[in-house]
Amino acid sequence: MLQGLIFDLDGVIVNSHPDHRRVWRTFFASLGRQYCDDELEFVVEGHKREDILRHFLGALPDEQLKDYGARKEALFRASTPEPETVKGLHEFLQQAEQAGLPMAVASSAGRERVEYTLKRLQFRERFSVIVTCKDVQSCKPDPAIFHAAAEGLGVQASGILVCEDAVNGVEAAKKAGMRCLAIAANGRTPLLHQAGADKIIPDFTAANLAELRTLFI
Repeated sequence: MLQGLIFDLDGVIVNSHPDHRRVWRTFFASLGRQYCDDELEFVVEGHKREDILRHFLGALPDEQLKDYGARKEALFRASTPEPETVKGLHEFLQQAEQAGLPMAVASSAGRERVEYTLKRLQFRERFSVIVTCKDVQSCKPDPAIFHAAAEGLGVQASGILVCEDAVNGVEAAKKAGMRCLAIAANGRTPLLHQAGADKIIPDFTAANLAELRTLFI
């Protein structure tokens, strides 16, 4: 039976992918690199920042990775307005809270940005557990981040519903032995279906907790 929920951050809690694409494009342009929209889809598939930098720029020394990561994060904060939640999220969280379900966040984003974003939304107290890639040896599509979140919630993997929007995240959830609700925007349903999502919806206005419980029967 459904006993707990784990949420990704970007594209699930906050509608931040357009901002990330824009900021990454600006950052790469500052280095003299230009990438098309299709190439920039890589940045929204659940990869951590260091892996994104290596993917586009090749092998980089650790100090340069750290410097570039800090520059991208500073650019993001300076040029991004107040975070906007994914449509229907508030109501869905209320359903979960009324049902007494514990909730966690498991994100490839850095802890500082996760905490910062949740506090700006006044959501921090709604999640009893936060796990980032810095807390595990391997990140998505490795299932370690979801196992760590489930352990923090005190819930077995078989009782967890993961809310994801990235291929890497869906694959990680399924490898962890969890059910996965995928949030599919901009025609991404086929990709998330292929990754193994148990149910796919456009946003949380289509999420009904009673219906989602049937995934665990």
